Amino acid sequence: MILNASGCLDALEAPEVARALDVFVTKTVTPQPREGNRPVRIAETEAGMLNSIGLENPGIDGLLREKLPRLAELGVPLWVSVGGFAAADYAQLCAALADRPEVSAIELNLSCPNVEEAPESAAELVAAARPQTRKTLYAKLSPAATDLPETARAVQAAGADGLSLVNTIRGLALDDETLQPRLGHELGGYSGPALKPIALAAVYQCYRATGLPIVGMGGIATGRDALDFLAAGASSIALGTVLFGDPDAPGRVRRELAEELASRGLSGPEAATGLAHGAKPASVA
Repeated sequence: MILNASGCLDALEAPEVARALDVFVTKTVTPQPREGNRPVRIAETEAGMLNSIGLENPGIDGLLREKLPRLAELGVPLWVSVGGFAAADYAQLCAALADRPEVSAIELNLSCPNVEEAPESAAELVAAARPQTRKTLYAKLSPAATDLPETARAVQAAGADGLSLVNTIRGLALDDETLQPRLGHELGGYSGPALKPIALAAVYQCYRATGLPIVGMGGIATGRDALDFLAAGASSIALGTVLFGDPDAPGRVRRELAEELASRGLSGPEAATGLAHGAKPASVA
């Protein structure tokens, strides 16, 4: 299953790209509207991209009233990414989405590097959200966690149905001439090819620690990248930075992955999940 990483695709501006995905994930929504961080918000680097958007969004009421009905018309399953600054925010957002038939799952953004974090632990945020909805909950975690496998086990115990791994990691870029930060918010979330080994390690460790379904993301640009994430333990993959430069990436990566699987005698993506752990293919072609 191929998704987009939250915030890396505007489905209403590029509906044909969204329809090439198996699931569209919304930009993170918060209880109240947010204007986001001051410009400059994006800076390219040698091996990736820094962003400091700051969760700009219309708020949950704006999403439900204006955007969600239009997104549902795309005919693609929808996941809504939610974020907040306290456990009560996550509970409120999940309650607001609980009865919306357009939403097939909720991704809890527990690790945005560009805003102030909630004081509660990731597990406490999941525990606050869980009673408010029967929808599938995916916990999106940071690769910077002190003990990521332990965090994954904790959110699993709190009620998470799956994991999204990983969010961006904080980085800094300086202007060549002034040697001042290139982003208005100074630090930003780092994504792109350089994030891949870090993300792979997170998927590998958390698959072993929890056995939960994992959406792997972080530097995926080719079918071989996708295969690596499946082998590490992901059951789905999400495209992020690559979408900014290649709107055809969903279809291309899908084709390349099929070729990679066929060349190894694997019948499908599910046969590749966990191979890095020594698992044998569930089935072969």
